[in-house]
Amino acid sequence: MFETLPAPPKLKSGVLRVIPLGGIGEIGRNMTVFEIDGKLLIVDCGVLFPEEHQPGVDLILPDLNYLNDRLEDIVGLVLTHGHEDHIGGVPFLLRMREDIPIYGSELTLAFLDAKLKEHRLLGNQYVVREGDSKQVSGFGLEFIAVNHSIPDALAVVIRSAAGTVLHTGDFKMDQLPLDNRLTDLRAFAKLGEEGLDLFMVDSTNADVPGFTPLEKDIGPVIDEVISKTSGKVIVASFSSHVHRVQQVLNAADAHNRKVALVGRSMVRNMQIAAELEYLQVPDGILIDFKDAQSIPESQIVYMCTGSQGEPMAVLSKMANSEHEISVGEGDTVILASSLIPGNENAVYRVIDQLTRLRANVVHKGNAKVHVSGHAAAGELLYCYNLLKPKNVLPVHGEFRHLIANGRLAEQTGIPTERVSIIEDGWVVDLADGRAEVVGQVECGMLYVDGKTVGKITEDDLRDRRLLSQEGFISIFAVIDPDTGRVVVGPEIRAKAYAEDDHVFDDVKPLIEAALAEAANEGVKDTYALQQVIRRTIGTWVNRNHRRRPVIIPVVISR
Repeated sequence: MFETLPAPPKLKSGVLRVIPLGGIGEIGRNMTVFEIDGKLLIVDCGVLFPEEHQPGVDLILPDLNYLNDRLEDIVGLVLTHGHEDHIGGVPFLLRMREDIPIYGSELTLAFLDAKLKEHRLLGNQYVVREGDSKQVSGFGLEFIAVNHSIPDALAVVIRSAAGTVLHTGDFKMDQLPLDNRLTDLRAFAKLGEEGLDLFMVDSTNADVPGFTPLEKDIGPVIDEVISKTSGKVIVASFSSHVHRVQQVLNAADAHNRKVALVGRSMVRNMQIAAELEYLQVPDGILIDFKDAQSIPESQIVYMCTGSQGEPMAVLSKMANSEHEISVGEGDTVILASSLIPGNENAVYRVIDQLTRLRANVVHKGNAKVHVSGHAAAGELLYCYNLLKPKNVLPVHGEFRHLIANGRLAEQTGIPTERVSIIEDGWVVDLADGRAEVVGQVECGMLYVDGKTVGKITEDDLRDRRLLSQEGFISIFAVIDPDTGRVVVGPEIRAKAYAEDDHVFDDVKPLIEAALAEAANEGVKDTYALQQVIRRTIGTWVNRNHRRRPVIIPVVISR
């Protein structure tokens, strides 16, 4: 862990303050707040999906609490692209203030609009394109085309009295992109010539040598896999990966197969992409899911969600034989995505279950069915040499990625003291061409838990893990407070522990004896007697069953 820093000093006039509230030291929940002269600009507001050690959690948000007292100071929200880890938290921000101006590309705002409708929010949206400029209070914004694994991604240049910042969002430098939309290196070069004060750059692939492979190389592999499959083909991908869906449509069309989109987000996003002509759909190739099962399996491709092993996603349900689409011998399942750190166990579990069902499972580990959407080390070096920034702030990545990115910057001649490796909540001030860490604000995890949004402590999560792993035992007893004699009970019930309640018959006399002994010692407080029961059954369960369940005793004195 990093050191704890003091609170930042009061912001001076003309100084630009940069505060990441998510996305530093993790893959997801990207969000950065920029402040100058009392006005706030936000770049991205994404979500992080929970891991196995966070049971019951639906989503994890940036720490929006930092903005509670500053909502009226927000002059705009810039969205770099339409992935969930950059736009998924926007509805929760708009619940705090619905009229925040939002700037993003056409596809990004279309994906966001569909999400806002689900939350019954309107949004105050403005479409921007590469080359556009906007003056938003004290911030001058310019938008630059960048290539990523989703169309219409943008980097943003933020100009202020304190200097010029380039925030790349997620990007790579594919020189032969499927949509012919290149990362605009000419605009990067122009910034470098003008002088760039702070470069905030995607770190996700900073520890990967060389250059990210081309998207166009994936199409022939998918085509070959489909051509060799005798049964149905199932392709799992992110629901926003328009390029991958396009390649699947093309390959299916070449082999006279129909395609059915499965999963609410997949259907919604691809309908939007097709309507806006980011997705070119061959005539007659798409069919409704309910019609797909009436045609021969050798003539169908299912495009679905669940490439990260999400337990409620379509692919996991197929792997568990809990979906209408059955998987078996002769079928091929293609996982057309990279592994997000933290999802490895879930993904390998799905692969194993599908293999057990005798399906042929094709994934990045055994075939070239996916390339990353992030710049590798060679591309980042190219950018550093082109831009020659005065200061570097690596973003978007776990700490190993941030550190690797910082070392690349140093290799190109940027002084070590001008490279800031920080964590969420650290405050960086830019003034006079120098970026310095000046303090830290409170910044934790904000959890979406059902219909509630708030902070869940590690103790809460530990209790949930105990419930899922060790079980739950409740004990009810009515006692005579003077003698400690049990009048009613003890009645013991267990969940996720033992099917037969008689397993606890041996501990009941121990509980009665412990209560009587406590009464003889003058213990009459109900809470104290509950603790007697908790200790007695806890010791017995641990000694006899090697378990540590959550124990809830209820004692009533009569």
